[in-house]
Amino acid sequence: MTQVSTIDHVVIRFSGDSGDGMQLTGDRFTQDTATAGNDFVTLPDYPAEIRAPAGTVAGVSSFQLHFADYDVHTPGDHPDVLVAMNPAALKANIDTLTVGGIVIVDTADFTPRALSRVGYDENPLENDSLANYQVYAFDLTAAATAAVEPFGLSRKDAARTKNMYALGLLNWMYSRSIEGTIAFLNRKFAKKPEIRDANIASLTAGYNFGETSEAIAVRYEVAAAPAKTGTYRQITGNRAAAYGLVAGAARADLPLYLGAYPITPATEILQYLAAAKSAGVMTYQAEDEIAAVGAALGASFAGCLGATSTSGPGLALKAETLGLAVISELPLVVIDVQRGGPSTGLPTKTEQSDLNIAMFGRHGESPMPVIAAQSPADCFAATFEACKVAVEYRTPVLVLTDGYLGNGAEPWRVPELDELPKIETNLTTEVDGTYLPYARDEKGARAWAIPGTPGLTHRTGGLEKAPDTGAVSYDPDHHEIQVLARAAKVAGVVREVPDVVVDDPSGDAKVLVLGWGSTFGPIQAAARHVRNSGRKLATAHLRWINPLPANLGEVLAAYDRVIVPEMNLGQLAMLLRSTFLINVESYTKVRGLPLRQSELADDLNAIIDEEDAK
Repeated sequence: MTQVSTIDHVVIRFSGDSGDGMQLTGDRFTQDTATAGNDFVTLPDYPAEIRAPAGTVAGVSSFQLHFADYDVHTPGDHPDVLVAMNPAALKANIDTLTVGGIVIVDTADFTPRALSRVGYDENPLENDSLANYQVYAFDLTAAATAAVEPFGLSRKDAARTKNMYALGLLNWMYSRSIEGTIAFLNRKFAKKPEIRDANIASLTAGYNFGETSEAIAVRYEVAAAPAKTGTYRQITGNRAAAYGLVAGAARADLPLYLGAYPITPATEILQYLAAAKSAGVMTYQAEDEIAAVGAALGASFAGCLGATSTSGPGLALKAETLGLAVISELPLVVIDVQRGGPSTGLPTKTEQSDLNIAMFGRHGESPMPVIAAQSPADCFAATFEACKVAVEYRTPVLVLTDGYLGNGAEPWRVPELDELPKIETNLTTEVDGTYLPYARDEKGARAWAIPGTPGLTHRTGGLEKAPDTGAVSYDPDHHEIQVLARAAKVAGVVREVPDVVVDDPSGDAKVLVLGWGSTFGPIQAAARHVRNSGRKLATAHLRWINPLPANLGEVLAAYDRVIVPEMNLGQLAMLLRSTFLINVESYTKVRGLPLRQSELADDLNAIIDEEDAK
């Protein structure tokens, strides 16, 4: 009889060829986990090559999920369970598996030729190379093919259902219901009943195999995690950012216009919004990045909330038009889903290396507000905040996410629209006397009138403007007045930026760890380990990078050592040193992956011990 074991968390990685459906399998398992009420974080990992050769390590696609009965912050450093659909998936991932972890292997492709292709001299399932793991080797492909035989599929199509068989088996192992996935398959293949029924049959067969075969000795249960009352859904960072734009436009009572060019890993934002026409969203898939941002800025001039989404290479191409947005002082939201660079670099991997270009990557004095999301769900809040600042301050605003946040998922409490603050558009519709398009309000924002409004004709463009009137001006004094006014306006956004909050449970820690963007999760998880060891550690996190929180200098000065972990070579650390003249210390990793919480915790323990020994 199968033993049932209760555990508090587990990390599972699904891995196979790009055509094996690992992303769909992982996403469906995540949905079923969300339904079960667990907290979770995911990490999809795609091959960088569009058509990497099948059966090779370069072609391996993986999906990692960490779920628990408590709040989790990362997708986990090492999987406890590896599902490997071929030798390449086993080869690529086995060294990351926790010692004693579970390996579920589809043996169908473990042929001499396939093994040789990935560098195995002999079958690892037949020697002692996997002795440190619990290995369950099944011919999942054959089992799936047998399960769908009544539906008359071709051999190739029948074999494609093996991912559903594996999903059913894992759902049984971790006490997940398969009903949600059955409903999903009914919707997805409603017009292809033979495909629908075959996938459901394979899913059910995999679940029933676990239930009846007793081939797997232990079944696991993970209780639901505590959560605030509300409606929750699984959400990726890219979808959350798209929803943030829709909500921002709705609260500003403006049409939303997204101009974008497809680029990994930001393309999904365009795809999600293209499907949102019923919400009044207009999307334009441009021929290039320059056209995309130009169209978005033109839409803002015409009275829309203009937005554009991109990644690092695209942000570089948009630089000149962003300067035009700065000098014309129009609202524009730019979402940069950062990836590994330079050039094409690591297009499907994550990095935080666009901070410098976000801050300084335009010619002239052209400051822009910069906000960085800290989690997939926070991409909604960060993007909404960007919309509010862009509209109310008449400025382009940069939102920094990254590939880890954009593709990763976590639970999100869905807010009611009226819970979100109203965005004050303050469009100029009529004036008494002369219209002054560059007259400023108390926030430093210039007047904004929709073209064609009677009596409010004005000019805009890339040439410098005279104060108030907006007439083209080469007067040196006018230029300096306008440069200072634009800088003061962006600096004044600090009134919207909450003070940085320090988490220092002991109250007398000597070491502060300060993060930004997606380092939030690994830092929180590492701090939990450090504090559980009895050591004292303070943490803080930045969402707004420009302007920085008003109290940040005071916070930094209160600690003996300030450590700044980043997925770059120290870009925020350099900014903080130059701003506050404090010797913050960089902790940098540029591996195309999120920071490892265990590695960070070990290094922080060493730093704290060093300080305590002084």
